[in-house]
Amino acid sequence: MTYHPRLLFLVSTLALATAGISFGVRSSIAGDLERVFFAPIDPANSAALTGSALGIAFLGFALTIAIGSPLLDWIGMRPLLVLSSLSFLAGTSTVLWGGSHRTVWLGMVVIGVGWGLVETVINPLCAATYPNDQTHRMNVLHAWWPGGVILGGLLGLLLAQASWQVKLLVTMVPAALFGALASQLAFPPTARKAAGLPASAMFRELRRPMFLVWFASMFLTAASELAPGQWVDLALTRTVGMRGIWLLVYVSGIMFVMRHFAGRLAHRLSPVGLLWLGCLLAALGLLALSRADSPGSALLAATLWGTGVCYLWPTMLASASERFPRGGALLLGLMGTAGTLSSFFVLPLLGRVFDQAKIAAAGGEAAFAQLTGARREEVLSAAARQSFEAVAALPAILLLVFGAIWWRERRARLATSRPA
Repeated sequence: MTYHPRLLFLVSTLALATAGISFGVRSSIAGDLERVFFAPIDPANSAALTGSALGIAFLGFALTIAIGSPLLDWIGMRPLLVLSSLSFLAGTSTVLWGGSHRTVWLGMVVIGVGWGLVETVINPLCAATYPNDQTHRMNVLHAWWPGGVILGGLLGLLLAQASWQVKLLVTMVPAALFGALASQLAFPPTARKAAGLPASAMFRELRRPMFLVWFASMFLTAASELAPGQWVDLALTRTVGMRGIWLLVYVSGIMFVMRHFAGRLAHRLSPVGLLWLGCLLAALGLLALSRADSPGSALLAATLWGTGVCYLWPTMLASASERFPRGGALLLGLMGTAGTLSSFFVLPLLGRVFDQAKIAAAGGEAAFAQLTGARREEVLSAAARQSFEAVAALPAILLLVFGAIWWRERRARLATSRPA
């Protein structure tokens, strides 16, 4: 059977771009979802409920990739990628026409399933088709995540006068397209299956202590990128004098360009050095975003944040694949599970921080309910700042983890390079 790596890579990028478009559109309609579905039932906790609805898509992702990855060798890549397309279509339809906050949650879960199936397939597919250039190829592939986010964010802005339903409806077009293309292509076996390794080899690889370190680190690196990206329009629009979705589009543009040059930087710094530098910039950028009070300061802070998170997700996947090569699709799937479970937990936490801060600033729930006009916006702006300040701690923690690994591996390289 003949495989066409370029066509497979093209379909992979289109599938991931679809997930990014959906993410960008969901960010742009977060305020609409809060206003239509959650503020009427619980105004004091509406931000937390909105965060939960946005975050539950990540739970659908996490469960799907955890279950689907070990089954990938048996089911095959093509059926799962076609099922991903159908899940995007079904989940979006449920949100559009369900008509209640419960159907919003259900639809978001199904959308998350579609996203999870994309990552279940494309990461092992990239590793199988480009085994000797994984860090670079994985970054180029994942450049199309922010590429999709840009398209989704711009659609939200261009359709500003349209209803939130119209914006969400647009995401169904690329979903149908990549499913149709995937159904016509032949896919290779995974790298593990091609090498003839038994399934038990995957599970043995996952018992190595250092894999647990990488698994836990993926939780924090992904939360530093995805959770603020989903929250930025709802929160920062009130504080920086511009629509927050513009910041997401701008940051995604940075990521789209820079991920094409990951190979050179990883060669110069080493992958773990690249991760350490990314976490430093991400922490500084998120802290700066919590202090930004104008479009100029917001763009400067977003530049730091976007440059920082740019390489985190794909470099984590490539590094784990290279360090634990027998882990195969299961290992890559679990890494993706960790990354998206983080946002499932962190997004409601951001909403909770936001709600607690707004109630405290107003002087209680009853006082908040009476607020109107400029005073209400002042209280909500203070809450937005606190929610972004809280998330800045996540990449800061990893400076210690990646710093220790980088230092240890550098010492080992120097020791082996010294003459006897």
